[in-house]
Amino acid sequence: MGIEIEFVGAAGTVTGSRHLVHTSRATVLLDCGLFQGQRKHSFAKNRELGFVPSKVHAMVLSHAHIDHSGALPVLCRDGFAGSIYATPATRDLCAVMLVDAASIQAADARHINHAIERKQLDSELVEPLYNQEDVKRTLEQMISVPYRRRQVIAPGVTLSFLDAGHVLGSAIVVLDIEDDGVQKRVVFTGDLGRHHLPILRDPEVPSDANVLLMESTYGDRRHPSIGEMDAELAAVVSRTHARGGKVIIPSFALERAQEIIFSLKKLRGERRIPALPVYVDSPLTVGITDVFRLHPECYDEESRKMLQEGQSPFDFDGLRYVADTAESKRLSASDEPCVIIAGSGMCEGGRVLHHLLGTMEDAKNAILIVGFQAQHTLGRRIVEKRSRVNVFGMEHDLNAEVVVLNGFSAHADQQGLLDFAEAVRAHGALTDIALVHGETGAQKVLQRLLKERGFARVRVPAQGDRMAV
Repeated sequence: MGIEIEFVGAAGTVTGSRHLVHTSRATVLLDCGLFQGQRKHSFAKNRELGFVPSKVHAMVLSHAHIDHSGALPVLCRDGFAGSIYATPATRDLCAVMLVDAASIQAADARHINHAIERKQLDSELVEPLYNQEDVKRTLEQMISVPYRRRQVIAPGVTLSFLDAGHVLGSAIVVLDIEDDGVQKRVVFTGDLGRHHLPILRDPEVPSDANVLLMESTYGDRRHPSIGEMDAELAAVVSRTHARGGKVIIPSFALERAQEIIFSLKKLRGERRIPALPVYVDSPLTVGITDVFRLHPECYDEESRKMLQEGQSPFDFDGLRYVADTAESKRLSASDEPCVIIAGSGMCEGGRVLHHLLGTMEDAKNAILIVGFQAQHTLGRRIVEKRSRVNVFGMEHDLNAEVVVLNGFSAHADQQGLLDFAEAVRAHGALTDIALVHGETGAQKVLQRLLKERGFARVRVPAQGDRMAV
């Protein structure tokens, strides 16, 4: 049958990253993420992976974000018996993040089911996707592979990882495939990072690629500079503090939270924001920040130097990490002006929902969105500044100031994606590009710009499509 790539998830959307590489001798799965969006729709898509797990020989994980890793326990529970390959930092992050994902699913199910039982919500009872035993099984199947180390993972398939510069441990996946005398190098970006971001190194460029599966989240726009984002962050914090309000920052616990903490530390040191308390209300972020401290090999030169001098990029006066549930509830009930960073990043679960409930109806407060919000998520409805939004099945007024700072994104923007494709072409014999992990509008714009630059075969695959390599 030759070499084929099947697009199961993150095709025409930014969530649920799942791609299958088929050869005559093996099937390799790239990522196994959760779909995020409307609860009933996403639950159905996450329970049915779109393929038979027992027929997959090996699984390769680009990074630990839940839309790339979050369905791994479903995969292993439902019959996948092979190995999951990831960088050491990604494996360590999954040990924290998948446990947390199972806990959040259980807690949210209890909350919703309790509301149903009390006749406060007309809906079907909710069952978590997986439990802690499923997570334990998943972690037992994970194998760490350092950057730039070649590893045979299936008959005729050799894996190596390059630094993607997106989040701690994130990898560009390079597959060298031999099938029936044909040799091809397939490169999957995972989520591609930006140049000159704090903390992490810049993305690497693979050589000799024949096929490039490239993310396209921001294929239709460019990011402002980090300096501009720092100034806007300072302005939001200062004016909200002047109103006596809270700034609620829904944040992905991995990378985005650390970047915001890093920026607030800098602004505080430069006295560009008031000396108000900053709370990181996320046990997951606390655990992830501990993992960051274990992997200085992923840091850029500035952050490594800071650590060598005895400073932490993730601590400053006035910063408090909140792990205890009772303290989180007190914080939510308090009227104290402060900044609260809490998960989840798309407002689909976790403690941020309770902070939003306590602040969104009061105009003195601010909700600061610092990451991409997928369609049909609560985060997207907040970005759209709807007058009323649904939280835990009940409608609430949205009166708080809503500010969107996409410039903090750890994804490459349109120019970064174009530059990366050009660099890959300059380092090899690139013939095909498939755009994944992006909404259709962004993908169509990026496809047109790539073709204008002489890339003859640029595809925008739909879910279920197959591409011959």
